[in-house]
Amino acid sequence: MTDHSDPLDAEINRAALVYHAEPVPGKIRVELTKPAATPRDLSLAYTPGVAQPVREIHKDPQQAYRYTAKGNLVAVVTDGTAVLGLGNVGPLAGKPVMEGKAVLFKRFAGIDVFDIEVQADNPQAFIETVLRIAPTFGGINLEDIAAPHCFQIEQALMEQLDIPVFHDDQHGTAIIIAAGLLNALELQGKTLDQARIVVLGAGAAGLASVRLLMALGAHRDHILVIDRGGVIHTQRTDINPYKWAVAADTGRRTLAEAMVDADVFIGVSGPDLVSPEMLASMAPGPVVFALSNPVPEIRPQVARRVRDDLIMATGRSDYPNQVNNVLGFPFIFRGALDVGACCINEEMQIAAVHALADLAREPVPAEVLTAYDREDLAFGPGYIIPKPLDPRLRDWVPPAVARAAIASGVARAAWPDHYPAPV
Repeated sequence: MTDHSDPLDAEINRAALVYHAEPVPGKIRVELTKPAATPRDLSLAYTPGVAQPVREIHKDPQQAYRYTAKGNLVAVVTDGTAVLGLGNVGPLAGKPVMEGKAVLFKRFAGIDVFDIEVQADNPQAFIETVLRIAPTFGGINLEDIAAPHCFQIEQALMEQLDIPVFHDDQHGTAIIIAAGLLNALELQGKTLDQARIVVLGAGAAGLASVRLLMALGAHRDHILVIDRGGVIHTQRTDINPYKWAVAADTGRRTLAEAMVDADVFIGVSGPDLVSPEMLASMAPGPVVFALSNPVPEIRPQVARRVRDDLIMATGRSDYPNQVNNVLGFPFIFRGALDVGACCINEEMQIAAVHALADLAREPVPAEVLTAYDREDLAFGPGYIIPKPLDPRLRDWVPPAVARAAIASGVARAAWPDHYPAPV
């Protein structure tokens, strides 16, 4: 049996428990934004003063964005059915992850979060719960919900709510993959519309990545998606409608067959599923995104022994080209909230893709090099997507998303004064 364990796991696990427990339990808390030191302060914060903003919001619901925290408050909501790589651990056990997501929203984009863990026996119960609490929030970030229910839940909420609803496990992952892939293909002298792409994993991330790549120009007939049953093809009778949408008319049936002459491999599945022989069978100049965590579908040290002409990304921070969702969701929501967008549509997602891809081509500032203990870092095979601690992300991605929201007609507020002049 292959050992997928990491020798650092035991030390990290011990440190993580201390981190989460001390000096106070958990990672987030609520703090006041207004003074509450005098009787007058309290009369403004609550009765009788609070009645006036209530009247204003009752007359015009949009005034909630002026007089309450709604416009900078996102719900991170889960049912705990697909938590990280741990599976269906339930909503309560998923709470540390949701608090972690709140940390990232606040740290990178200044967005406040309430984490909401929902005990729901079926998708409809989950949908109804979120619909009932939605007036509190400026946006909904769905998290760690198993496929295929996640697709049904997101679609229903998007149709019934007038605030952004975003399933990060789908679209956040897809956006970062797409940004890195555009740059990697260019470095390999290839184009997205001509590339032959293999996607291993037909869950939330895999299917969303296929949809976004096609929206960006990938050819439908050049994509093969593989699940536990092999290649998803049009002769199969065991696939749900979401998988049927990516079924290919092909005679290839296995991952090994799919990999022959492929230009791109995207893995969102499990550890050590790609053999050296599969990698060797790919086309010249392959692009390999092995994103299973903590152990990739093929380990970089193995991959580089087989192919010295590849560009590779993983989901890990200790290898080059980390595909990390924190590059996307905080800044995408920041842009959407700043222009009062009613949704996060495909145009906004594509804008985020290009902003991230373009930023990776810019000279890397000294503070980023210092943060990652690097002497140099420049656009190339080892740097195809920005680093998560790059402070320029907030200057690049939110304005691009906001611009796309305005251009596509889903923004309800003017271009923010603190943004650079629109172009």
